[in-house]
Amino acid sequence: MVDLIDYDYNVLTVLSRFSLPLGFGNKTIGELCRESGIDTNAFLLIINFLLSGDIDKSAMASVSPEDIVCFLHNSHEYYLSYKLPHIRTNLLGAFDDSCGSINPIIIGFFDDYTSLVRKHFAYEEEVVFPYVKALCHGQPTDYSIDVFVRSHDGEIEDKLGELKNIILRYYATSKPFRMYDALADIYNCEEDLMSHAQIENHILIPLITRIEKF
Repeated sequence: MVDLIDYDYNVLTVLSRFSLPLGFGNKTIGELCRESGIDTNAFLLIINFLLSGDIDKSAMASVSPEDIVCFLHNSHEYYLSYKLPHIRTNLLGAFDDSCGSINPIIIGFFDDYTSLVRKHFAYEEEVVFPYVKALCHGQPTDYSIDVFVRSHDGEIEDKLGELKNIILRYYATSKPFRMYDALADIYNCEEDLMSHAQIENHILIPLITRIEKF
């Protein structure tokens, strides 16, 4: 596991969403997954996809959609309880009193964005994820994953791009270090949310589509 992190430390935020405790020692990925009750195939499928952009189609057959849903649910918790509040705190700390006219616009935009993310995630938590679990257990439902596909338009990722542009183009500050740090957080979150959507598009949706066909 330590070798994996040394290879690409960006996997750290992903590991946190698998609820893997630190203190890895010399244990392998398989050993740590088994100890934490995590399906190793699902773990490797997600990690390899995020690192390479490629889907191991042979591994898809051995992965349960419920394990993917568990990861996505943990990701929602990460964004709403940690990442987005962290960015908001950084933005407030980076505000310059000389920019009093634009500060409320930026934080208002961010708060509206957070509400949009919360609404998007709530739909998945209340409709999509229960459907996936019902489908996996053979329970009847009148929902279809096609409904989710049609509504999955990338709006929450695009909105962060608008916030970046406001700050980059119009925010002249005497505290650039703190605002640059806040911007780096926003860029990181934007990329992370894109990866989150790709896991839904390229792993969860194909898995559910295959089950629906049978």
